[in-house]
Amino acid sequence: MKKKPNLLFFGIDSLRSDHMSLYGYERLTTPNMDKYLKDGVVFANCLSPHIPTSPGYSSMLTGMDCFGTDVVALRHKGDLAPGVVTLAEVLEKEGYNTSCVGFNGNVASRGFQNYITFESWGAWKAGRSHKAENLNDVTIPELERLAAEDKPFFLFMRHMDPHSPYLPPEPFHRMFYGKDEFDPENKSLEPVLSFKPFKDYFYTWFAPGCTDKDYIIATYDAAIAYMDSCIQVLLTKLRDMGLEEDTLVVFVSDHGETLYDHDCYFDHHGLYEPTLNVPFAMRMPGTIKGGQRYAELCSLRDVKPTVLEVMGIETDIEFDGRSMMPLTRGEERPRDTEYYITECTWERKHGWRTPEWKLIVALEPDFHFKPEIELYNLIKDPNENNNVADKNPDIVETLKNRMAAHIAKRTSETGRENPMYTNLDWHGLGCGPFTSSQQAYDSMHIGDPEEAKKLQAEGDKKKTKK
Repeated sequence: MKKKPNLLFFGIDSLRSDHMSLYGYERLTTPNMDKYLKDGVVFANCLSPHIPTSPGYSSMLTGMDCFGTDVVALRHKGDLAPGVVTLAEVLEKEGYNTSCVGFNGNVASRGFQNYITFESWGAWKAGRSHKAENLNDVTIPELERLAAEDKPFFLFMRHMDPHSPYLPPEPFHRMFYGKDEFDPENKSLEPVLSFKPFKDYFYTWFAPGCTDKDYIIATYDAAIAYMDSCIQVLLTKLRDMGLEEDTLVVFVSDHGETLYDHDCYFDHHGLYEPTLNVPFAMRMPGTIKGGQRYAELCSLRDVKPTVLEVMGIETDIEFDGRSMMPLTRGEERPRDTEYYITECTWERKHGWRTPEWKLIVALEPDFHFKPEIELYNLIKDPNENNNVADKNPDIVETLKNRMAAHIAKRTSETGRENPMYTNLDWHGLGCGPFTSSQQAYDSMHIGDPEEAKKLQAEGDKKKTKK
């Protein structure tokens, strides 16, 4: 009997697709992935409808939307919804060895047999962050161990290079920046360093005295390029071990990054396109026809059913998502054109996204002092610079009604109230919903990388493989 295919899964954190040369970015940030995926399939319009980390990875690894997982908050309390099965749990039942690198202690990481940690954060005083090299140092031995077993394997890696702090090592550090980041005439970082909730965190990893926002953006891009070079090391190892033909390789991210966009400085909150747009690409020679790129809209809930179909694994799970593989065979696939979008990161908002319009509704005042209702025309204003809610009350009402109908439908189907309505301590402050933007601004705060790290996971709930 032929051995089942292996799965090498790059579940990268905070990677926005429009900063990848794979997706047409002007800077050559992902040359190795670009070349590798010429023999794979790339989905050009993948959304992460539920941000940030916990709900994003939960949809990715279960094939469910936020109603299906019951997860919408970064600081989610409890488990996944009853009956939900993760990708790791499915594959373990199929006889797979499963290992997870850099993603322990999070609700979405449930079900792996082995959890391996690596140093994936950083601060200015600690110097350049070798995040991806640290990941390789623990991943390559694990890949060798898994390959030596008489079982197929699922190896999941959570790269953290595009996640702040952006401190890529040399020679990548300045590859996209040749100006003076300390120019006193440049005032672009002044609003960033005066934003009380985040400024203390920024001071721990921004270059002391830096004045130029473009330098910070360039280091984000450089971090991606550095990660890309380290990913090539893993892909070369896979090939040299003779595993390339028998392994499905997946690239995807939990959400994007806002950088300087919409005042959501160098983070991943705000239901704007930079946060929602993520990569999704795969390669498996002999199984997936290479050189394919599809513009059809898809989402993270489609990742798991797609992966299982490629691997030839059938389940009786009724996914909220659907496999993308019919497209690769020239078959019809029912299209999703409208999405319910949610966030519980530093603010609690939800909305409705169509090909033309995006509606964002604040469920409580946010710390940016933004209006309760935002409406953007994604065709005329793709960068979402002009809130036209006041000029289009009829469209606002129509989209609100569509969103309400969807919420009612999913509430009825799952038998649970919308988790956006039940996670009232999403910020972890114990004060209930904010009653004013000033209260939110004065209450929300992140001080240093260690505090940021704690937000991602409450602790290692599994044994760590040494």
